[in-house]
Amino acid sequence: MAEKEHYKIKGMDCAEEVAALRDTVGRLPGVSNLDFDLLNCKMTVTFEPDTVNAEDIISAASKASLEALCWEDAEAMAEDEGFWQRNGRMVMCIIGGSLLVAGFSAHAILHGGIVDAFVAGDVGGERTLPLVSILLYVGSVAISGWFIFPKAFASARDLRADMNLLMIIAVCGAMIIGEWFEAGAVTFLFAVALLLESWSVGRARKAVGALLDLAPTTARYICPTDGDIEEKPVEDVPVGVTALVRPGEKIPLDGIVTKGITSVNQAPITGESISVPKEAGDEVFAGTINDEGAFEFKVSKSAIDTTLAQIIRMVEESQSRRAPSEQWVEKFARYYTPTMIVLAIVVAIIPPLILSDPWITWVYRALVLLVIACPCALVISTPVSIVSGLTSASRNGILIKGGVYLEAPAELEAIALDKTGTLTRGCPEVQAVVPLNGHTDQELLAKAAALEVNSEHPLARAILRKAEAEGVKFASASDFQAMKGKGAVATIEGRTFWIGSHRLMEEKGQETTEVHYKALELEKAGHSVVAVGNDNHVCGLISIADGVRDQAASTVRALKDIGVKRIVMLTGDNEGTARAVAESTGVDDFRAELLPEDKVNIVELLVKELDHVAMVGDGVNDAPAMATATLGIAMGSAGTDAAIETADIALMSDDLSKIPWLIRHSRRTMRVIKQNIWFALGLKLVFMGLAMAGIATLWMAIAADMGASLLVIFNGLRLLGGTAKKINKRKV
Repeated sequence: MAEKEHYKIKGMDCAEEVAALRDTVGRLPGVSNLDFDLLNCKMTVTFEPDTVNAEDIISAASKASLEALCWEDAEAMAEDEGFWQRNGRMVMCIIGGSLLVAGFSAHAILHGGIVDAFVAGDVGGERTLPLVSILLYVGSVAISGWFIFPKAFASARDLRADMNLLMIIAVCGAMIIGEWFEAGAVTFLFAVALLLESWSVGRARKAVGALLDLAPTTARYICPTDGDIEEKPVEDVPVGVTALVRPGEKIPLDGIVTKGITSVNQAPITGESISVPKEAGDEVFAGTINDEGAFEFKVSKSAIDTTLAQIIRMVEESQSRRAPSEQWVEKFARYYTPTMIVLAIVVAIIPPLILSDPWITWVYRALVLLVIACPCALVISTPVSIVSGLTSASRNGILIKGGVYLEAPAELEAIALDKTGTLTRGCPEVQAVVPLNGHTDQELLAKAAALEVNSEHPLARAILRKAEAEGVKFASASDFQAMKGKGAVATIEGRTFWIGSHRLMEEKGQETTEVHYKALELEKAGHSVVAVGNDNHVCGLISIADGVRDQAASTVRALKDIGVKRIVMLTGDNEGTARAVAESTGVDDFRAELLPEDKVNIVELLVKELDHVAMVGDGVNDAPAMATATLGIAMGSAGTDAAIETADIALMSDDLSKIPWLIRHSRRTMRVIKQNIWFALGLKLVFMGLAMAGIATLWMAIAADMGASLLVIFNGLRLLGGTAKKINKRKV
């Protein structure tokens, strides 16, 4: 049976190392799959233990000039890393650059100044370099290429052309034809480019790693055996104990509030900018911040299972789900590099043979072409942008499970929205209180609350919440009798009152024409009507419905404004309720009285018609429809394990405005990726033309390539700054 093991790969910073590992470890007999997490330098190997073992895998990785360590061993050794392990690449770059400057300075001092040091007798002309400069340049090549040469030799041995091999061919060729300064400059600048590449991945790694610092490492809790307050590491705190949190502290674990009232800043989990009130019965999450009062909560999850821990795992795993653009760049680079080597050979050989030009001139131009062809900027541009885009989304409370799902929202043409819990709050609320026959709002609510105080029915709880919000005081009811499926009757202050459905009101014989039409009007609007009466007349009507979210209509308008062609609401509710919500939110179409399989069929039809369709729901009941859609988006997933696992994208809060932001963020990411790809390719085409014309030099080519790498890296890192803003309720 296949097993999985994780390995730490030292020095794995870009797709070149990944490609090398696929060509070595990936070809071992018994290895069925490789997954890579560049952020954590992690390689996950799926293999048959009877065929291959850890020693084989580590040995195969060494053939790519990369050091592999079992993940557990690497974690233990991480704390013991010395200065060289952390800063060796930078140190060698500094020494190599210093030797290059020293060689240039020696040449300028000994032979006629700076201009002579630059031109050094033109290509094909007489060399005038002093021996000390040559030695310093060779030293610069050796030191700057310290981490490059082993990888290049491994590529040559395995007949696998990569940018390391391409650079070393160009450097060796430059030294053979006497271009010592340019050989040193190319090696040094290429080493700097690789250092920048490593830094950019480290920058994104730190952005994701910042999630790990959100939760405190210890928690105070009441010991269940003796009642003493203990403080232990969060991983040692048992589930079910009561934990204590003071004002201003971070909440250490997930749980349910048992005592105290406070407000909590949940931005690290949900991206919400406003603190959320918390009282007994409310859920709290590890990593969020207690703003005000002290409170106690019952721990509901262990440290490894908290919502924050799940988010961190999902962000890390998302690196293995590569975006289409990332896959395209990798495939392109695989064929592009050997093609450029062949082209350089043609440029070096054909013109001298056909045109009888000097060999050294065209060999030099071929070397310049090799340097220009280095796909460094192209290869690093996409992963940096993808990682930045994923990290920015997670900071805004949107968990995207990989680059493939980060790109998908940019192409959405239609969105199917579940009604309950998505467009509506998923909780029935009193919409209107209609007193009749001389009664007031307060009287009507008081009688209804007295009759419903002991009921657990959702409509009864809605009435009680309304009475509490209005500050209504009510007397106790006696002689309570429930009428199954209809309502209830009881005595309040010596008089009989009843509460129930429209049907009960009809059975009581107290429904007048006015009351009848008023009830029908409310029902037509999609409300459930509760009637309250006594022995003489109907005291009034209370309409209850699942309230539409404040930002539902503005979000639908925003989606249309950014080009979503069709927005459809799907619900299992009746036609009247569905129509009322559809009209208030402004969706293009709705389907009512649907079973889960009906939702799947409708989403299938949308996909056939418009190709790119998202299904937005709660991540559990709507899972089949989400799986059918091009993209599944779960709403309000904080604390909901099933929602996080089910959807391609999970919105950690119930903020609908995150959906338009997600689409804009996806489009921005795609723009940045395309900008980087076209810029990198365009610059290479320009310099290829300059090389063929004999204008570009080796050091100019590598400087341009390093400049391109810098630009695409910083352009990609701009995505880390994306911040979701709430949509105004009235104006989009």
